Amino acid sequence: MGAADTVPGVSGGTIALITGIYEDLLTAIKSANAKMVGNILSFDLKGALCELHIRFILSLFLGIGIAVLSLARLMNYLLAYHAMLTWSLFFGLIVASIWVVGKQVEKWTPGTGVSFLAGAGAAFVIVNLMPASTPEDLWFIFLSGLVAICAMILPGLSGAFILLILGKYEFIIATLENPFLLENIQVIIVFISGCAVGLAGFARFLKLLLQKYHNLTLAFLTGLMFGSMRKIWPWKETLETAMIHGKLRVLKERNIWPETFDSDLALAVCLIIAGFIAVLALEQLSHSKETE
Repeated sequence: MGAADTVPGVSGGTIALITGIYEDLLTAIKSANAKMVGNILSFDLKGALCELHIRFILSLFLGIGIAVLSLARLMNYLLAYHAMLTWSLFFGLIVASIWVVGKQVEKWTPGTGVSFLAGAGAAFVIVNLMPASTPEDLWFIFLSGLVAICAMILPGLSGAFILLILGKYEFIIATLENPFLLENIQVIIVFISGCAVGLAGFARFLKLLLQKYHNLTLAFLTGLMFGSMRKIWPWKETLETAMIHGKLRVLKERNIWPETFDSDLALAVCLIIAGFIAVLALEQLSHSKETE
């Protein structure tokens, strides 16, 4: 999930779905409730830990944190110098994810079909939004974390891409590349605080939807991934660029078909297939763990 969340256009929520931990993730986040906060305020640490799904949360978020901090620089490099090949791998991942998550809808009906189309439409609109120039004040960093974390746990919508739209992707990545500078520590704490607030509220909402409208919600999530495919298509033509925060950023582009068959195209196709197979392998692994 951490590796996926460093890439604008790929969601950690997708990885959670295909590995079979999505509903466990929402349940664990929901366990951080008012009673737990009350126990902390009354210095009842044992009671607070009993409320919280601490082992799951620590394991998962430690893994996400390590991946984000260690892979931020690598992902920046890959997207800058090997964009087509990087997007090819993730394209294969998402295509397989749509198939895997779509199978979890118990019965496709006109209602689930409409939900799927609504999700696809929402994702298509969002991935067409332009990056904005926004303030670097702490209040906006908090707001960026709050909004981005909601996208992070939604399959098909990338938290990194939402940060890109908000004009804060490069800023946050640069901060994470040097996390021990005093000014960066302040930004990271404020950003994480925004993430925590957004995560606590939005996870409860999603959990409620999955409990009451399971098929409709899964169909909507599948649609989100389908609608985001335009962003992940590996072959693009740049139409408009601009300098944002000192870096050349693509403002407008269009998807194209590869013109010639060469070694790069062959490698890209292999990476798409590898990504597809990796997701199917993850699904089989998650099923085998559930039956043990």
